[in-house]
Amino acid sequence: MQNRFNRYQKILGLLIIVVGLVLVRVFEKRLFDDPYLAFFHSDSFGNQLPDCNGFLLGLGYFFRYGLNTILSLAAIYVIFEDLKLLKFASIMYLVFFAILMILLFSIRALDEPSLNMILFYVRRFVIQPVLLLLFVPAFFYQKKMSR
Repeated sequence: MQNRFNRYQKILGLLIIVVGLVLVRVFEKRLFDDPYLAFFHSDSFGNQLPDCNGFLLGLGYFFRYGLNTILSLAAIYVIFEDLKLLKFASIMYLVFFAILMILLFSIRALDEPSLNMILFYVRRFVIQPVLLLLFVPAFFYQKKMSR
């Protein structure tokens, strides 16, 4: 009976986390100042990037990445209930954020229309919880192999 209750708690917790991730996406235009949202939704890939305040852009990406990271780490903890794994994932999220932001602002500084597609995908890793989709199967595999 207790095992079934714990399973329902996990499912409910994951459902709440997924709803949180969806809400970040649904309210992205209201929550985050991102001039690239409209740019990448149009057929502007070959055009010059829109002008924007780099500091505010970085702050917005930091906030969005932070929200997605908190929710993703919560999902990882709910699924695996392993503090060592959570600590490792936290460090990985920080490392990836540093690398992605350096890449994003380097590509942005070059302002070369031929690099817009690369910027699009780097930005995608910053604003979407893509790392969660990579980490969960990897952690499942690692847990399975360590048994």
